[in-house]
Amino acid sequence: MPRYLSLHTLACLTRQGAEVLAARLARAEAFQVRCIAVNLTEGKMLVEYEAPGREEIEAWFAREKFHHDWLWRVEQEWREGKLEAVG
Repeated sequence: MPRYLSLHTLACLTRQGAEVLAARLARAEAFQVRCIAVNLTEGKMLVEYEAPGREEIEAWFAREKFHHDWLWRVEQEWREGKLEAVG
């Protein structure tokens, strides 16, 4: 299944607030969250997903009013010393 990354600005959010946002993402049925990385000092959250397509993630963001700075598909990743296609 294709993989995607999104970046979110958290604007003065506490650790507890970030946990609430992460839990909302984890409950989504349109996609599966693989990893969530949070930096409260810089106010950023990076999320990795598996989803049938970009449209499913964007539709969920719009429906849930879940702001994102950017969303892009992972096409290649570094494995054993070379770039290899993903999904």
